[in-house]
Amino acid sequence: MDFQGKTVLVTGAGSGIGRATALQFAGLGASVGLLGRTRDELEDVEEEIERRGGRAVALVADVSDEDQMRAAVVDLVDRLGPPHVVVANAGINGVWAPIDELQPPEFDRTIAVNLRGTYLTLHFCVPHMKANGGGAIVVVSSINGTRTFSSPGASAYTATKAAQVAIVQQTALELARHHIRVNVVCPGAIATSIEENTSIRHPEETAFPVEYPEGKVPLSEGRPGTSGDVADAIVFLSSDRARHITGTPLWIDGAQGLLL
Repeated sequence: MDFQGKTVLVTGAGSGIGRATALQFAGLGASVGLLGRTRDELEDVEEEIERRGGRAVALVADVSDEDQMRAAVVDLVDRLGPPHVVVANAGINGVWAPIDELQPPEFDRTIAVNLRGTYLTLHFCVPHMKANGGGAIVVVSSINGTRTFSSPGASAYTATKAAQVAIVQQTALELARHHIRVNVVCPGAIATSIEENTSIRHPEETAFPVEYPEGKVPLSEGRPGTSGDVADAIVFLSSDRARHITGTPLWIDGAQGLLL
C-alpha cells in the first residue's frame, strides 16, 4: 500500500489507536494532520514522524467545537493540502452510570465528543474530498453499542457508537456518487489509555451477571488487541485494496463480541 502524495487527517492522534494509525500512514508516504486537544502529545507524534523522514503537522482542536474544527481543517489544507483520507477516531468513554443517575451534562459531553465530533470532522472535510474527486473516510466506533451491551451504565457511550455506524452507512450512500468511501471499525478490548477518561459510578446497579468463558478475548487467549491491530484495518480500508468496500462495519475484537 502506498500513500505517497496523499494527505491524511487523523483525529485523536496523540495516543492509542490514533497515534498508531498516524504513524502507519506516515510510514507509507502520507503527509499526516494530527488533530487532538493535547499539544504535547501531538508534537511528540509529529517529531517521531519527522525523525523517520515523514511529514506531519499538529492541529490542536476540540472535535466538538465548531469554530476550532473549521480552523483546524483550514490549517490542514493550507499546510498539507486537502485530505484524501479522514480517520474520525477521537472519542471518550465519559461517565458510565445508571440512567437515572447519569446527569444531563455528563450525557451531553459524551455525545458532543463522540457524535458531534464525528459529524464536524466529516462536515468540514467532505467538501475538500468532493473537490478532490474522492477519498476514503474511516470512523472508529466500538463493539459496545454494535455487538455488545453489557458494559454497566454505558448508555451514553453505546448510543454514540451505534450512531456512528448509522452515520457511516447513511453517508456511504450519500457520498458514493462523489467516489468517497465511508467505513467504520468497531474495536473490542484494545490496550489503550482511553479508560483514563472513564468515570464509572455504581456499576452494581446496572451490571448484568454475565458469565464469560475463560479468556474474554477468545482469539488471543484473553489478551486485548493492540492499537496496531486497529491501525492495520484502518489503513487497509483507506487503501485502493478496499476500493469496492463502503458502508461496512468491521469488528476488530478477536471474537470477543460473539460471546454474548
